[in-house]
Amino acid sequence: MSFYEERILPHLIDRACSVGQIMKLRQQVVPEARGVVLEVGMGSGINLQFYKPDSVELVYGLEPSEGMRRKATANLARSAVKVEWLDLPGEKIPLADESVDTVLLTFTLCTIPDWNAALQQMKRVLKPEGVLLFLEHGESPDAGTQKWQHRITPGWRKIAGGCHLNRHIADLISSAGFEITELENLYVPKTPRIAGYIYKGRATKPTEA
Repeated sequence: MSFYEERILPHLIDRACSVGQIMKLRQQVVPEARGVVLEVGMGSGINLQFYKPDSVELVYGLEPSEGMRRKATANLARSAVKVEWLDLPGEKIPLADESVDTVLLTFTLCTIPDWNAALQQMKRVLKPEGVLLFLEHGESPDAGTQKWQHRITPGWRKIAGGCHLNRHIADLISSAGFEITELENLYVPKTPRIAGYIYKGRATKPTEA
C-alpha cells in the first residue's frame, strides 16, 4: 500500500468515523453483540469501548490495513474484551464454518471490493442461530442526493479507501442470502446527505426447510 493509505488515510477515516452522531449510533448497535464476535473492518478499534464484557467471549478483528491495526493500539490496550487480529480482506475470512455468534459490520461494506464474496464468507462462519449486526452508510432514496452519490463515487473511492457512497446496503445483504429482520434508515444530523444516509439493523441466516 502507498504512504497515503498506510500513514494518512487511517487518521482521516478514524476522525470521520468517530464524530459525535456516529458514535451515538455505534453505541446503539455494538452492545447487541454476543458470544464469539467477528468484527469485519475493525479499523482503529473504535467499537471496542461499546462491547459488553459479560456478553462477549472473544472478538475477532478482521482488518487488512497495517496502518489501521497500528492506529488501534491504544484502543486495544483499554479494551475490556479479548481481541484477536485477522489481517486478511473480508473476502478471505480464516475461520471455521458456523464458528461465530455475531458478525458486526460498521461503515465497512462500502469499502470491500467484492462485497458479495465477503458477505458469503460472513454467512459461512455465522452459526445458524447467529446474527449479523450492521451500521452502514449508502445509497439515499432521494433522487437528487442519489444522483450526486453516483457522480462523486468514482473520485471519492480514490481518496477514501475505496468507499462507495452509492451502495444500497439492504439490497446487498439480502442478495447475499441473509434475512433482514430489523432495518432503520436515517440521515446523520449535520452530515452531508451524500455520505450520511444510514442503514442500521440486523439480519440472520435463513432457516433451511
